[in-house]
Amino acid sequence: MEMGKLRLMFLITFAGIMCPSILANLGEFDEVWRERAEKATKATLAAYNPNPMSVTNSFNSQVNNDEEKFDSNSTRRNLRNEHMVGKCMATNPIDRCWRCRKNWARNRKRLTKCVLGFGHQTTGGRKGRYYAVTDNSDDDVLNPKPGTLRHAVIQEKPLWIIFAHDMVIRLSKELIMTSNKTIDGRGSIVHVAFGAGITIQFVENVIIHGIKIHHISVTDGGMIRDSTDHFGFRTISDGDGISVFGSTNIWLDHLSMSNCADGLIDVIQGSTAVTISNCHFTHHNDAILLGASGSFSLDTLMQVTLSFNHFGQGLIQRMPRCRLGFFHVVNNDYTHWQMYAIGGSQHPTIISQGNRFIAQESVHTKEITKREYAMEEEWKHWVWKSEGDLMMNGAYFVESGDQNMKTDSFSKLQLIKSKPGTHVTRLTRYAGALRCREDDEC
Repeated sequence: MEMGKLRLMFLITFAGIMCPSILANLGEFDEVWRERAEKATKATLAAYNPNPMSVTNSFNSQVNNDEEKFDSNSTRRNLRNEHMVGKCMATNPIDRCWRCRKNWARNRKRLTKCVLGFGHQTTGGRKGRYYAVTDNSDDDVLNPKPGTLRHAVIQEKPLWIIFAHDMVIRLSKELIMTSNKTIDGRGSIVHVAFGAGITIQFVENVIIHGIKIHHISVTDGGMIRDSTDHFGFRTISDGDGISVFGSTNIWLDHLSMSNCADGLIDVIQGSTAVTISNCHFTHHNDAILLGASGSFSLDTLMQVTLSFNHFGQGLIQRMPRCRLGFFHVVNNDYTHWQMYAIGGSQHPTIISQGNRFIAQESVHTKEITKREYAMEEEWKHWVWKSEGDLMMNGAYFVESGDQNMKTDSFSKLQLIKSKPGTHVTRLTRYAGALRCREDDEC
């Protein structure tokens, strides 16, 4: 394993030197950003699991240890994340770890015990103090006002960021985060909307939970503070809801996302150890991009879990679209797509387990999968597996590659053990940002 990592280090170093896209939105790749990039590359190598199937199997084990009875399949959904009534129910292993406890607000950091999949080591701001956002303004990106979200995320020490009340935050420029942060929207209704999105670049250990991100636009660049002791020039932002760039140990959970100028979520440039779970995605063209360039070899280390998400109304494609890495797509609900659901290029490995796919009526949208920039002679060797998926209304998944590839090398935490696709309606019932109030079950 160590020799393999040494070879990977050489490959990564060469890629970092040769690939100009590492500059991202940076107007100037100064010494501070260079040091961050070098540190991020080392973090990627440390977080990478050379035996990713162990993570998949771990996830699978957690789901199947659930003893609750699951609803029978139906094409109808009953999303209850907006107006929950009756007894609180936690319907998947991530939620069962923390939800339906009246004291959740006094023990917020319990959340860090609940993450599964490739991002299972993410702890966010668990070791830091709480920081309450009291001000929804974003008027000064060079000297952020205390009490604002921007002021919170640039602090050097770990922080667990919460919100004092309901608010809509319109970011005037992209929000650049530092390492070891949790943005926890529980207890308030928080929108990041009608402005710039969130950038997680060359950092590690970030959790974003329980907020709504929508109507994100392309915004001008300029001088932006990215830490307490550094600011620099940024070029125009792309309009992604969340951009994860060269970062590791990232958990995105219970987000509601729609209508962004570019992607809802991009995970690119060697980011790895990422879990995207319990999210509700709607009304968008290019939903999730995992790997942006087939020439950036560091993306071969990308390992991402997508679990318990609902891909809903108004989506067209990229749920996700993958390059080069290893992707576990487990127990998600695909109720709408207009072109394809899961796609990729540059030989990604995609393990699809226990998802529900409901095709639309058009005969041209029945296929779930799409390979790009490769002839069948090439893509037939890519490992794309479907296990326990539920295909409805004529949906079909085109498999390829070695269907006997073993996943025994992954730990139970890394690979979530799937339930059959018939259970997905229940597993994803509370996808999206929840309406949680303190001193009540969430």
